[in-house]
This record gives sequence, structure tokens and C-alpha cells, in this order.
Amino acid sequence: MYLQAKELDLSEAVLNHIPYPTFLTDQDGLIVWWSHEAEKHFGYTSEEVKGARLPFFNDYTLGHLSAKWEKIMAKEEAIRINPVTLYTKDQQLLKTTLIVKSLSINNATYALFQLDSNRINDTDQTSSFELDLLKKALSQSFMVLYLDKEGLIMHANDLFLKKSNWTPKRIIGKSFWQLFPNTPEHIAVADEVMNCIQRGNTYQGTVEKMTKDGTNYWVELLAIPITDIENNTLYYLLLEEEVTEKKLLQSRLEEIAYVDAETGLMSRHRLEEVVNEHIEERKNFSFVFISINHFYTLKEILDVETESLLMVELTKRLKIYFEDSIIARAGRDDFAIITPLSDWYIEGFIHFLKQNPIYLENKAIPITVSGAITKYPEDQQTYLHLLKATNTTLQKVKLEGGGIISSLSQSDHHKLTRTLQIEKRLIEALNHNDFHVMYLPQRNVATGKVTSVEALVRWKDEVLGVIHPDELIPIAEETGLINDIGTFMLEKACQQAAIWQQKGLGIKVSYNSSIREFRDKNMVKTVRSVLKKYNCPSDLIQIEFTEKFALEAEAEKKIIQQMQTLHQEGITFALDDFGTGYASLRYLQLLPIGKLKIDKSFVSSIMQQKKLQQLIQGLIHFGQSLDVIVVAEGVETKDQFNLLSEMGCDAVQGYFISEPITAEEVERLIMLNEV
Repeated sequence: MYLQAKELDLSEAVLNHIPYPTFLTDQDGLIVWWSHEAEKHFGYTSEEVKGARLPFFNDYTLGHLSAKWEKIMAKEEAIRINPVTLYTKDQQLLKTTLIVKSLSINNATYALFQLDSNRINDTDQTSSFELDLLKKALSQSFMVLYLDKEGLIMHANDLFLKKSNWTPKRIIGKSFWQLFPNTPEHIAVADEVMNCIQRGNTYQGTVEKMTKDGTNYWVELLAIPITDIENNTLYYLLLEEEVTEKKLLQSRLEEIAYVDAETGLMSRHRLEEVVNEHIEERKNFSFVFISINHFYTLKEILDVETESLLMVELTKRLKIYFEDSIIARAGRDDFAIITPLSDWYIEGFIHFLKQNPIYLENKAIPITVSGAITKYPEDQQTYLHLLKATNTTLQKVKLEGGGIISSLSQSDHHKLTRTLQIEKRLIEALNHNDFHVMYLPQRNVATGKVTSVEALVRWKDEVLGVIHPDELIPIAEETGLINDIGTFMLEKACQQAAIWQQKGLGIKVSYNSSIREFRDKNMVKTVRSVLKKYNCPSDLIQIEFTEKFALEAEAEKKIIQQMQTLHQEGITFALDDFGTGYASLRYLQLLPIGKLKIDKSFVSSIMQQKKLQQLIQGLIHFGQSLDVIVVAEGVETKDQFNLLSEMGCDAVQGYFISEPITAEEVERLIMLNEV
């Protein structure tokens, strides 16, 4: 899209007086106007660059702009990049400061680029040329990534794209953390890398990463902070060399050895085999995990040799105390024990360790441990389930302060078993599209009409039966599958809202979203894409979120920006279960909330408690003072409805209005209301 003649006259009259190379691009980054100064410095005529995508920029600068593009076009502050090196038409180098800002001309939005440019001298030019040759050599030998100071990817070379299966368009703007498997251990490694380079240090080590389609691979990583002459960090350079085969060979050698070299204990590879052998022989045993508390904090005060001695000394105490048991090294700071001993004896290891502290160089090491016990066959019946149960118990123990060895109750084990079954079946359900949607109508109190509905996910599994959202959603969040469910619900909400609009109904559709979805930097693009796919007006879609979501979102600027962008484009955000969460209401100032939903736990007892009536009345007045719509959830009786109506509540939902129903039943309900 070029500038119209009238717009061009305006641009030339004003912008050509700027004594710097200046040009405009449209919202897609295509050049639409080119100043005389730009023509002088770069050698390109206006006709040569019109419609082109910045031919004088290198990949790094293009990547940096792509990562910031939405922010630029949203009319926020100008972006300054200094220094950058650009190329003239005859491939000469220019050193410049780049300033980019959005500009409105006749209701159209453009990006205005200004360059403060001076031709570099021969010495600088030679140095830059040598640097470019070095970059080219590195790019041909290593997987190369450029990150901005927030850890967002600005550029990836061909070797990285080929290995990771990402496309150039999709990788730009992704978070560094998204390149790692989504487990606490791998995220901790990513945090360690970023913390190191953000402190201005170089990181070097072997890390495990993940391709776009979920395949794990290993690389030798060298991460370097790149600074200017004043030691200000500009960006981070990551060089990677794949060592997957080397790592697999090392793992195979470890499997063959079956012995942990540092402690002499059985390795974790052999542990699984031994547990399975015990299960096949139907031996009763307890599967015990012992983990060192605050190991990585402790590790910072120990050198490598002292750390190794610590592990050896702890191993000695484990062998003394669990002398009739099988002990394995399960991780850097974890030990697994297969034992016939009773729970009370296992739990006594905490006291034994206090009585027999570890001394290194005549100093007592402040080491404490936490532990978990899972029994076979009473609690779990497979190695993976034993491992999962033990890890769950260990996490619970550490959350409660640690320093004990504990076990789950039988009811907790039953819940865990069902959770594991749901996790397995959930993946199959997503692959086979086994979910369906029901709609809970909301009635406008003033008009008595149904003007919006809440879309609710439903899943009836042929093996597990009905899985309610209260059970499904936490599991989906833990496994990372909540994004897939969120995308499914977004698609269904937009599709149904568009269908109803075509029928002249104009019903708004809301669905619940997770904080994990908004941590995806492409959430805005995803919503826009689905709206466009179904030709659905944005003002027909409402996104609901909880107070827990709100509390986390207020601390993450990127999430707030994405929500504000969608709000500006017509999406309504509704705060669900209002009144049950956190005392801080700061998020009401920061987040673009258009609707408050009073939780059903308040409404259910409204007729019996005078103080509760006063509380709900206060919530309604509070919400309306913020100029937002107030909805009461869980309305089940006519008396509740009448009282809420007297209080001035804007809308209600609940079984008094309707239970969750199909789209066809929603249409029939609306017809009945209009009769």
C-alpha cells in the first residue's frame, strides 16, 4: 500500500525538511515514502525502495524490529537502537542511530524511521568488514541466536532453524524459555543461563533443548552479553553446537555401567530395572526419595571438590542407616531407596542425620533433607506411578517447609491415580477432538433478555466417564495442555458468535482463559487470526479470568500490554469469581476489566444472611463505581433473582435462568423470552 497523492504531498512538505535520512513504512513494514536525504545516503531512489522490506538492514536489526513491531505500531514511546550498521546500495557500511515511532497520517498508521548517520572512516569500515566476515564464519559453523535484553529472540540463523524446525517468521519474538522442555528442571537451567548473562558474565555449558515439534536435543552452549563502549548491554549472542550423539553415547555408557561414579551407588538407569524386577516378583517394598534441601544455595558456598565430598559423606550415612536396602543416586541432589523397612524407621533418618552431622575441613555442613515414601502395592503399582507419587509427596513436603519424610494418604493416592489417567487420556482427547461445548446463559436484569452466554468445556471419556472442569482445568494447567484447550474454546466461541450474528441474534460469548495462554507472546495474533477466520466481530467475544490470574498478570508488563491491545480492539475482559481471591485490588487499576462476576458462594446464602446481603450490595456498588458490568453467578431461585434485581445487579446467571445448554437450546430460550 503506497501513500495516496494527498498524503504524499503532506509528507514531502513536512518530512523532507528533516536533515536526516527519513522514510515511512506501512503496518507490514513495506516502504511507502523515501526522503531526499535517505536517497543521498543509501543510493537507492524512491522508486527502487517503494514496496520493499528494508533491503539495507541486516538480519539482526530486522529481528530486533520484528520483536518490537507491535509496540511501535501501538503508538507507544519511540524505539531507539544504537548503534546499528546498515548497507548502502553499493554495499558500503553506514554506522547510525535508528529511531522508530508510529505516525498517523489521514487516519492511517505508519512507522517513521529517522537515521542519524555519518559515513564511517576507512579504519572503522575495515573493522566492521572483518567483524562481518567473523559473523559469517560463526553462522556457517554454529547455531546462532540473538536475544534482546528481555530474552526475546530477534534473529536465528539457518542452522538453528533447520535443527529446531522453527520458521524465520515464527521464531521472532519467542521467549528464550520456550526453547526448553517445560519442566521445572529445564526451566531452572534456562533461568541459570539468563541470570548469568544478565549479570554481564559469559555462560558455557551443555544444555538440553527442545524443537518446535517436541523433540529433545543437546547442545554445547556459549552465551555472551554484547555491550557498547560504555559497557551497556545491547543484546545477547548465543552460539550452539549440537552434541546429542555424544550425550546419548555418554548415557548409554552410564546405562552399561549402572554405577554412579561419584558415590559408587546404583545409577538411576539401573533403579528402574530393579523396581520393575521387584514388581514382577510381587515383593512388598517402600519406594523412598531423599532430597537435599536448598541444594543449589548450598552449592554456591562449596567448590566442586567439597561438593563431591559432601555427596560421599551423605552416601555413607544412607548406607549405615538403610543397611538392608537398595540405594540409588536418582539425581544431582536426590537419592532413591528400595526398602522393606517400616515408615516410622524410614522417618527416623531425619533424627539420625542430626545426630551424625557431616563435617568437611573440620566444619559442620548445614545440611537437611526432605523425603517421601510410597508403598508397593498398597499405594501405586507401576514404576512411573511410584515415581510420580513420590515426587508429588516431596513437593508437598517442601512447600510445607521441608525437613521431614512423609507419605500421601490413601485418598490422595486415589486422586493421583485418577490424575495420571486423566493426563494420559487428555492427550488422546485433544488429538481426537473429543471435547464439546455447552453454554450458560446470562440474563440482563433490566431488559429480561439473554444477551450473552458463557462457553463451558465438557468432556465425557469412554473410560473415565465425565471429567468436570474443576478437575480437568488444574490438570491441563499442570501439563501445559491448557493452551490447547484455550485455543479450542476460542475457536468455538468465535465460530458460534459469528453464527448467531448471521442469524441476527448478536449474542456475546465468553470463555475462560489461563495465565499460561497470555504468557505466549503471540496471544494477540492468535485471537486476531481466529476472529478473522470466522469473520467474528471482536465485541462479541469476552475473555474471563480469575483473581489468581489477575494477581500474576499485574506483575508482568507483557501480559498487561496484550490484554490492553485486545481491549482496544473490542474484546471484553471479565473478572470471574470476584470476592473469593486476594485482598489486593491493584489489578483493577492496571487490567482492562469490563465485567465483574460475583462468585456463587456469596449468592447461595444471600437469603439467609443480612451481612452477606450488605456485602453483595457493596460489591455491586463498587463494580458500578468503576463503570463495569456486575454479574451474579449461581442464581438458583426466584427470591435470589428478585433481591439481586432490587440491589441493582446488571445481569445474572445460574440454574434459575438456565443450566448449561446446547447452542440450539440457547436459540430456543431466546425465542421464548421474546414471545
